[in-house]
Parts: sequence; C-alpha cells; structure tokens
Amino acid sequence: QVQLVESGGELVQAGGSLRLACATSGLSFSTYTMGWFRQAPGKERAFVSAISRAGGNTNYADSVKGRFTISRDNGKNTLYLQMNSLKPEDTAVYYCAAKTSSTLNGLQYKYWGQGTQVTVSA
Repeated sequence: QVQLVESGGELVQAGGSLRLACATSGLSFSTYTMGWFRQAPGKERAFVSAISRAGGNTNYADSVKGRFTISRDNGKNTLYLQMNSLKPEDTAVYYCAAKTSSTLNGLQYKYWGQGTQVTVSA
C-alpha cells in the first residue's frame, strides 16, 4: 500500500521559514517524479514545485521561485520543501504527490498525500 505523509506545516509569521517533509512508503521512491501542490481556501489546487527522480532537475511556480526549494533524499524515501520568506498568500494546505512520468510539468500525479496546513500570519 502506497502512503505519502506530509508533515511540518504550522502557523508562522510573514517572513518566516518552514520545512515540509513528505515521507513515502510502498513505492520505489527513486523511480518517481515528485511534486508539491497547494490549495488555498476557495481556490483550486495549484502546482508549487516538482523534482526529477534523481533530484538533478527541478521546476517551480513563478509565485515561489527564489523563495522555495524542493529536494529529496532517495535513501530515506522522503521529499522536502524548504519555504523561506513566507507571505500570507502562501497560506494553504500543501500536498505532496508522486508520478511515474519524467516530465516536471503537468498535474497528472498518481499518488497523493493527505496534506499539511501552512498558515502565514501578516
């Protein structure tokens, strides 16, 4: 059974930092492209970032470029999202996702986590 479990979300002040983690099990982690998405209240789920299987290539939404960093540890089967200079508009539920396709674009992911809440106060 495939499981993706996010952690690290919490309430933080604007300008602060958080590191999200996504622990996976039941899949061959190193063979999956991984991504982070977020969904703010009243909005659709949106792409945040993606990382290739070996971690050498990444992609970011324009809104987080330069502030967020995606990474992975294939030895620990874990995905990370380092979020710096957080803004109130970053408030959302953050989801990790896995797909077998090598493309870093697109929203077609096979497995999804349950999400972790990030709240940024002004």
